[in-house]
Amino acid sequence: MAGVRCGDDVSEYLSQNPQLAQWIESFRGYCESNKQWSARREFILRNMEAFPTVKPGTCSSSLDRLLSLSMVWANHVFLGCSYPQAVMDKIKDMGDGIVVQDPPVHKTTKDGITARGKRSAPDGDENHISIIVNHKSDKSGPPPQAPAEQQPFFNRLYKAVAWKLVSAGGFGPNLDHFEILRSCVESCKQTVTCVFVPLKDIEGLPAGRTQKDGHVCEIRCQTVYMGTGYGRDEAAAKAMASKEALKVFQGRKVTVKICRRRYRGREVEDLVLLDELPRTQGFPPALSYPFQDEPQDEGPDC
Repeated sequence: MAGVRCGDDVSEYLSQNPQLAQWIESFRGYCESNKQWSARREFILRNMEAFPTVKPGTCSSSLDRLLSLSMVWANHVFLGCSYPQAVMDKIKDMGDGIVVQDPPVHKTTKDGITARGKRSAPDGDENHISIIVNHKSDKSGPPPQAPAEQQPFFNRLYKAVAWKLVSAGGFGPNLDHFEILRSCVESCKQTVTCVFVPLKDIEGLPAGRTQKDGHVCEIRCQTVYMGTGYGRDEAAAKAMASKEALKVFQGRKVTVKICRRRYRGREVEDLVLLDELPRTQGFPPALSYPFQDEPQDEGPDC
């Protein structure tokens, strides 16, 4: 919003607008710390004017996109997540000027995105520093305990989706799959993250997919991969990805597991949401990879 310059300004602004404050608070993630939520909340408020159709209390595709970008930005700043270059450039511009107190510092080999804060003088407060994170640094898999840590959330989400589908008359092709997924995730105090990439930029597509027009959408929640969809535009790709994600909830339970996937031409371990049915084919190549380790000293960037 116009006039919002820093965290203190955001708090004062929201104190003067209690209805907006209540609405914006509904987007806070279940596991977000106060520091993480304060920064992401400021990101949302600063960028609302760039999405004219975003109105407090009203759901829209523009709101979904803004919330997804806010999660991408927060995942990058606080977790060191990497995304396609076009996405990185966009969130860099959208996050310009947001100050994060005592942020995590991720090792890099090159300058990357910066959450730009004020560098303190030698004798000043050191709580405000810049974060420099390289989007091409090397990746490692999720920690072994990650599936167990994520499972309780997806157990709750499974129940929410089950009730939503029952009220909608069951799973079918005529449902608004993304709206069902979004509303269920938000009822569990989390946000769906969508990453879009032009189809022509994707390597390792499934056999038989030779067309190069259109877009690919990958859906995640809390870093867990849920589905990929292809479409003539972003909206169609998101709808297909949402449908694929909801298919997982058709069984008796869902399980978070560590699985092997392709990312930028190489095999990585990823968190994936699965049903009980055996898979007859591999996963689509990953468009994003929310797990980062120290960078390699040598070798090409992946």
